[in-house]
Amino acid sequence: MGRKFTRLAAVTAIAATAAFGLAACGDDDDGGNGAAGGSGGGTGKIGVILPDTKSSDRWATADQPLLEAAFKAAGVEYDIQNAQGDATQMQTIADQMITSGVTVLLITNLDSGSGKAIQDKAKAQGVATIDYDRLTLGGSAQYYVSFDNVAVGRLQGEGLVKCLEASGAQKPIVAELNGAPTDNNASLFKEGYDSVLDPKYADGTFVKGPDQSVPKWDNQEAGTIFEQMLTQEPNIGGVLAANDGLGGAAIAILAKNGLNGKVPVTGQDATTSALQNILAGDQCMTVYKAVQKEAEAAAKLAIALAKGEPAEAPDKVNDPEGKRDVPSVLLEPVAITKDNVKDVIDDGYVTRAEVCTGKYEALCASAGI
Repeated sequence: MGRKFTRLAAVTAIAATAAFGLAACGDDDDGGNGAAGGSGGGTGKIGVILPDTKSSDRWATADQPLLEAAFKAAGVEYDIQNAQGDATQMQTIADQMITSGVTVLLITNLDSGSGKAIQDKAKAQGVATIDYDRLTLGGSAQYYVSFDNVAVGRLQGEGLVKCLEASGAQKPIVAELNGAPTDNNASLFKEGYDSVLDPKYADGTFVKGPDQSVPKWDNQEAGTIFEQMLTQEPNIGGVLAANDGLGGAAIAILAKNGLNGKVPVTGQDATTSALQNILAGDQCMTVYKAVQKEAEAAAKLAIALAKGEPAEAPDKVNDPEGKRDVPSVLLEPVAITKDNVKDVIDDGYVTRAEVCTGKYEALCASAGI
């Protein structure tokens, strides 16, 4: 039986974990607007730069409040900002943070080139860096915290296979709507789902259809790209969409053509809208990544670095451009279908009230939520 608690409770839980695991120092300070705070109390200051709010809701609704809670509980000074998809803005924020005296910089890069430039400057100033969610190829981060992203892609590929087999489709044409070509994670996701789909293409079970990346994970552009795919190949029978935003864009175009619910679509991130799409039968699956655990692991490393304490990362990820193994914390993703949407709610990532609104109330009830 799952534990049911709201996102607020999840934030409280991560704060309690951080407070228990790392002794607080200094008085707590909410920093006015919540984006910066903590008194520091002689420890270092932590800067966090998140990538955007457009590609996924998670950065604003999950990662930021969870990280804030952990830093407040540990009594460390922090500054969390969002680059809003602009690499130049991310560089500017990083420069300002370094000038302001951060001793640890945790970033989710927009691309490895600009991420490396930030880390090189930080290293020159004696600032420790952590890659959060996305590895900066050729960078110099002391740690990397993420999920097993090849495994995420495998779950997507396996999920699409199950949905297509359940539909009884014969030799369905599969379109692949990939993430940003500048995002190393997108390459890892594709490695994972292609490892499942390529053998199906090779033996003729599936037919490989249009295969295109979406710059900056831009959902609006994804809609345009998918509409062109559907025009090029009207008989698309399945869509491997690399995240829920891209999947939602594809579903909107399918709905425009009366095909939503008839063409299985994947996703990733377990966003509220994706869970609703799954309940409605418009999306066949998503991948849930427990951001609470990811934020907790990243915060623990950042706090340890800020306090000059030992930090542990049990895994290693190879950076082929930097020719080094990066100490890492890699978490396991979970496939979500209509059968286990409830698990995401029980875990506190989203609330029942958020998902089960309006027409989705009845769908939630029938799904046992």
